[in-house]
Amino acid sequence: MRNALSALSVVLLLTACASAQATTKPSAGKVEKPPIVTAKEWGSKPQPIDDSHKHTPKRITIHHAGVFWKGTQEPVNTVRGLQAYGQKEKNWPDLPYHFLIAPDGTIFEGRSLAYEPQSNTDYPLQGHVGVELMGNFEEQRVSPQQLKSLVALTAYLCDSLSIAPTEIAGHRDRAEKQTVCPGKDLYRYIEGGQIRGWVEKTLNGDKPDIAPLEALPGGPTDPIPTTITPATKPAGK
Repeated sequence: MRNALSALSVVLLLTACASAQATTKPSAGKVEKPPIVTAKEWGSKPQPIDDSHKHTPKRITIHHAGVFWKGTQEPVNTVRGLQAYGQKEKNWPDLPYHFLIAPDGTIFEGRSLAYEPQSNTDYPLQGHVGVELMGNFEEQRVSPQQLKSLVALTAYLCDSLSIAPTEIAGHRDRAEKQTVCPGKDLYRYIEGGQIRGWVEKTLNGDKPDIAPLEALPGGPTDPIPTTITPATKPAGK
């Protein structure tokens, strides 16, 4: 009888562990893939990446560009320019991020998910999916469109790659004391749990109410431009 009870206890323990794991890991295939401008569509020109940089995605790291967005050029040109700059100045074979999100919410595909990202900071890059939002969120406020696209993309990545929402963090969390990225206006949504909460609701089949918080005391207060301002105006205008 004692052996039978011990066996039953083991079975119950294993069942409980399996149930607990099921609550922390999403079930793949439930979240619809958001619209993404593929690398081919925007004209990516990657250079070969050594196989030593291949990895298995296990966590998601959120960045900002750290460059003040003036809204004077098309986001696709920013993506192309970042790739060219990295190849020329940093000896990076491709974009350092896997995805980039424009102020109007457009999502661009960056480097292949098969390879680890790259960074100006020092932390282990294996397993990280890099998601960058255009703008400088130390000085600007993240747009509602960017927040919605970030949640949609992150939820899809968690679902399709079996990444737990607890593995979502900011660049400053990964590279401690090295950077303020992704900027205080965006980071508070990570630190306060809003991003994770919205992602979890999406994974559960709900449609979260994704809305910007009030401006931080002391700023930034200026919203990032979501439209493009022509460099020149027609005569007479």
